[in-house]
Amino acid sequence: MTTSDTRGPTRVALVAGATRGCGRAIAVELARAGFHVYATGRSSRTSGRSEIGRPETIEETGELVAQVGTGTALVVDHEDSSAVAALVARVEAEHGRLDVLVNDIFGGDRYAQWDKPLWEHDLEGGWRMLGMGVRTHLVTAHHALPLMLRTATAELPGLVIEMTDGTFEANAEFRQGVGFYYDLVKANVQRIVVGLTHELADHPVTPLAVTPGWIRSEAMLENFGVTEANWEDALERVPGFAISESPTYVGRGVAALAGDPGHARFAGRSLTSHDLAVEYDVTDIDGSQPDCWRLIADHGFGDEHGQVDVSGYR
Repeated sequence: MTTSDTRGPTRVALVAGATRGCGRAIAVELARAGFHVYATGRSSRTSGRSEIGRPETIEETGELVAQVGTGTALVVDHEDSSAVAALVARVEAEHGRLDVLVNDIFGGDRYAQWDKPLWEHDLEGGWRMLGMGVRTHLVTAHHALPLMLRTATAELPGLVIEMTDGTFEANAEFRQGVGFYYDLVKANVQRIVVGLTHELADHPVTPLAVTPGWIRSEAMLENFGVTEANWEDALERVPGFAISESPTYVGRGVAALAGDPGHARFAGRSLTSHDLAVEYDVTDIDGSQPDCWRLIADHGFGDEHGQVDVSGYR
């Protein structure tokens, strides 16, 4: 087992789905916080892009992690049970423990038909969304939890974070405008947290959900023709984008949560990036604390956000 110093063992995190976006930012911030991070994804310089078709690679994430801490970037298909079993076996062989699991795998929105009801939605595309957004999470938790349960203690409790889109309250009703399968995927993630909270009640492992707000992902920035450096240029066309946040925002919050030995108080809950920011006094890279989900709670989903002064929500 690798040890950091006399303070105890190096804590280990697995960020499943870390090629880009929130997953990449979470991997980097966990490494910055002192965790050895296993970052996984399918898009690779050597094996090529995944079906998502984006240019980002898991090797790039590994290089970013190495700039701030230690980690291991690996190509893993999290629908492949044997591949995930091998991944967890490697974590155990190299570090002997697993303290944090972040399930951030999806990418299925490329198959979403936002304006189609169930009977018109492409069926195979719908199944693919469930495979990418639900099966992957279940396979990974199935193989990772036994290692976490063997090593978690009251002093160093384990943490399972299910990344999702929307608070439990926001997703209680059908999410209009996203299509049947997208709504179903996010409802399933919530139910995973509910089930794990029951099954882990007598163990020192905390399951919960985390949702970012409107993320300035690589794809979102590209879609608006801007970069992180000049993203505000998009506000002329899309005023509501003013409530958006960088992936680093939720990454900082998750890293702070992972370092909190009292995180069991959040078991079974959904926390927003803003909830984490307030709890742990972290900010986005511009020093703000965007609260996208409070804006949605107050004004609903939709284009009307362009008519709302979001300054009170940052």
